Amino acid sequence: MSTVGLSGTAPNRPAGESCGSEAPEGQRKYLIGGNWKCNGDIAFSMNLIKTFNEAGPIPKNVEVVVCPGSLHTGMALGLLRDDIQIGAQNCGLNAAPGAFTGEICPTQLVDAGVTWVIIGHSERREGFGMAGEDNELVAKKVKVALDSGLNVMFAIGEKKEEREKGVTMEVCAAQLEPATKLLSTEDWAKVAIAYEPVWAIGTGLTATPEMAQETHKSIRDWISDKVSPEVATAIRIQYGGSMKGANADALLAQPDIDGGLIGGASLKPDFFNVIKGCSSP
Repeated sequence: MSTVGLSGTAPNRPAGESCGSEAPEGQRKYLIGGNWKCNGDIAFSMNLIKTFNEAGPIPKNVEVVVCPGSLHTGMALGLLRDDIQIGAQNCGLNAAPGAFTGEICPTQLVDAGVTWVIIGHSERREGFGMAGEDNELVAKKVKVALDSGLNVMFAIGEKKEEREKGVTMEVCAAQLEPATKLLSTEDWAKVAIAYEPVWAIGTGLTATPEMAQETHKSIRDWISDKVSPEVATAIRIQYGGSMKGANADALLAQPDIDGGLIGGASLKPDFFNVIKGCSSP
């Protein structure tokens, strides 16, 4: 097995394979993130890495990141093809190592070779049986991660009852607003917003492309008003509600959907069907 060096680099990672053309200047590059969550043992992760390594070319206008569980991150850093970046599913609020039992700080992730982190995922906001992360805490973690050199997939989204009450954008705005007080224009350049309708995560339900586009456009308009038009134009907004190969083409064809944060499908060969669903420039 390849090993990760002391610098966090893995010189023996297999070379990737690309196809197509880069995104034209001024056009947002797709971002496809895979969130493996708390799934798989070592054998499963090894097999998934092998599957991805043999899955063929990645279009040049697509950036791909996978976020294994913490125990399998080192394996991915050593064995996964080098055109797929490695992300983390969470990081601590503490910027530096210290007496923070159970935490992994963002500088440790950077040192290991991790380039992205998911922050604010609905499962962590809700808490799965323990205290969840509120909007203020999520914003602080985003800032600490960015200051440490990570890129951030900043997850937001509404629950089913909030969608039914017609307050989707109010919920998303409340989740985004604390970050506007902490992040600079330069910080926003390293952020992607992952819009995940909570009612569609892991349920098999998904918003129609038109529903998703409407919310994505509302988020972009809000960023334009509250941050700047320049940031709004440049920022990538991923869709995170049960995207898979069967629906990726229609979702990714929408003008304000710039990729996906993929859960269940990222644990299968179908992940590459999502990647291939990104339109050519």
